[in-house]
Amino acid sequence: MSTIAREVRVLGHVQGVYYRASTREQARLLAVAGEVRNLSDGGVQAWLEGEEEAVTALLKWMRQGPRRARVEELIVNQRAPRGFTDFEVIQ
Repeated sequence: MSTIAREVRVLGHVQGVYYRASTREQARLLAVAGEVRNLSDGGVQAWLEGEEEAVTALLKWMRQGPRRARVEELIVNQRAPRGFTDFEVIQ
């Protein structure tokens, strides 16, 4: 099995609704590594690394997010893995 990486930008009402922490919880459940952070424009950026099936499952979850989030768009770009071993929220 090989590791894939995706850089994700999440647009919509995704700050102040537990989106980053929830993404970290889901990523850890799925054994996906990487990081997630808020952007100054109100969006969220994430880096995901893991098995294709796990990353795909996390991307599916990210299209909805936690209950109070309103995801309008998910922009996903293929990237080369960097070797993350855990998933962290970046302040």
